[in-house]
Amino acid sequence: MLFDHCAQCQRCCNIDPGYPSLEVTLTTQERKVHGSICIETRCELLGDKGCTLGSAKPLSCEIYPLSYDPRGRTFFYDQDCPLMPEYQRQLAQPGSEALAHLSRITEAVHRHEKIDPKFLRSNFAVDKDYFDLQPLATVSAPKEGAL
Repeated sequence: MLFDHCAQCQRCCNIDPGYPSLEVTLTTQERKVHGSICIETRCELLGDKGCTLGSAKPLSCEIYPLSYDPRGRTFFYDQDCPLMPEYQRQLAQPGSEALAHLSRITEAVHRHEKIDPKFLRSNFAVDKDYFDLQPLATVSAPKEGAL
């Protein structure tokens, strides 16, 4: 399975020496629950098999390795994520795990465009500063309900 690799890699949940800490961008609702989450060297919520929050992990973490630009309404990806070549290949395959992830993320993005646009702007600003973003193939945000 595509995302099984993440539990082994865990690159996105660890900060390389010499890099600044990463304040995880949280939605308004997530801030009420978690307060803040900052990764100094290793995310304190990271377990041996991945995020210990499971389905309650922050949306910014769920979006990764993608990043969403709310102004251009386009998706980017972190070039340093080793998953991306396979992810992009799978986007052309109906029913693939990558296409299902993109669909879930697109729905969440559309929801947050309405209820928490500040989160989307803040998250993209952090992503632009922190990750090596590249455009996601020719995929842009599908129209609401299109996937």
